[in-house]
Amino acid sequence: MEVSNVLHMNGGFGDNSYASNSIIQQKVISMTKAITEEAVTGVYGNMFLKTICIADLGCSSGPNTLIVVTEVMKAVDKIRRKFGRQSSPEFQIYLNDLPGNDFNSIFRSLPRVQEELKEEMGSQFGPCFFTGVPGSFYSRLCPTGSLHFVHSSYSLMWLSQVTKLLDPLFRITY
Repeated sequence: MEVSNVLHMNGGFGDNSYASNSIIQQKVISMTKAITEEAVTGVYGNMFLKTICIADLGCSSGPNTLIVVTEVMKAVDKIRRKFGRQSSPEFQIYLNDLPGNDFNSIFRSLPRVQEELKEEMGSQFGPCFFTGVPGSFYSRLCPTGSLHFVHSSYSLMWLSQVTKLLDPLFRITY
């Protein structure tokens, strides 16, 4: 049996769930917010895309799952306003984790999250399309050339092999 088929965080919201025991991960995400905003500015500030595709590799489930992708969307909206663009791009969000992840709890929270984003950013905020992508990030998860921003938080300790970079323009920085 492959590890990727059985390994996952504890789902739900009980005492032993990942959702109830992920405060350290939340602090790290908060500490990297400025770096994330700088990266988003570098991508969206130069391209002004109609659709922005964002992937969160190892998204897990619980309160931290959507923090990064919502911060990316807010950063894009901030840039849009700065440059006087009338409407926000559409967002395609790929939430990736191993197949045993509790994707159902993520999907149940999406209507509330989308409503909060619209309230905070106004009627010009673009639509969001969320997709669950179960699988190991050692394999291909998305169509070629489809992603503009990829995030992975707290997944380096789970690496069991060196990733192969297929595109020489794609760089991993630490």
